[in-house]
Amino acid sequence: MYLDIERKIVLPGEEISLEGMKQGNGIYHDGGKYYSYQMGVIQTYNNYANVIPLSGKYYPVRNDRVIGKVVDVAPSFWIMDIRGPYPGFLHINDTPWKNLDQELNKILRVSDTVFLKVNEITESRQIWLSLKDAGLRKLEGGHIVMVQPTKVSRIIGKGGSMVNTIKELTGVKVQLGQNGVVWLDGPADKVMTVRKILKYIEKEAHTSGLTDRVKKILEESR
Repeated sequence: MYLDIERKIVLPGEEISLEGMKQGNGIYHDGGKYYSYQMGVIQTYNNYANVIPLSGKYYPVRNDRVIGKVVDVAPSFWIMDIRGPYPGFLHINDTPWKNLDQELNKILRVSDTVFLKVNEITESRQIWLSLKDAGLRKLEGGHIVMVQPTKVSRIIGKGGSMVNTIKELTGVKVQLGQNGVVWLDGPADKVMTVRKILKYIEKEAHTSGLTDRVKKILEESR
């Protein structure tokens, strides 16, 4: 998951201290110093610092876990909407399925929802995805909620505290994508409660003590 270097918004051209991290997305180097390309929040992943824009499309980073939707099927790969500036591609070789003679649309069809990881981003900005990792899978049924990608780390919480509180007090299965797509599965009334909580977290993400407030709201709604 992403971890905040510092809880502050940076502006375009603002100098950034990487604090031992490597230069990632949304950051440029000039004269021995590092600056932000855009207004956003500094977050890190796998020792890379990134400036994530406050709004707009999701910008993928290698090894991100995302939730995508199949939008087209080619002879050897699926084209996925991952809510980014470009579509993602899932090749049959990057899946656990062995029957390569089977037509791909019999494995994953248009509109199917899948939990994947970003495997590679090429120089030509092709985004290649993978299902070869623990927990990655087709998501059956459930409900989809869209949130701002920059708020996903707040929904997860420190050490998973926020999302675990939501799961434990509602019994709803929650799968979070770094692209701001959230999959929920459970009783309709509980799913509706979680949807409202997610929107509440989005709105109050900048405030302190949020996990405790969310816990209190959920306990009172039981």
